[in-house]
Amino acid sequence: MERPPAHIRVQDYPILRELCWSLPGATELTPDEALALYEGGWRHVDPSRLQAQERELLDALVAGPGRGVLLV
Repeated sequence: MERPPAHIRVQDYPILRELCWSLPGATELTPDEALALYEGGWRHVDPSRLQAQERELLDALVAGPGRGVLLV
């Protein structure tokens, strides 16, 4: 994945879905919103649980909206 999709389906990414606990009913997020959730909730993330698809998304978010930096 070179660039993150314009709309990220929460249900497709298990860790992101867990981080959305404060957004009940959220089904889609923008790349900026998704990156903010990963960064804000990183202390609750076990990186070894990231599946390949979600790791690719996170890498694309960091490379795109994150400008190469994951602020954790």
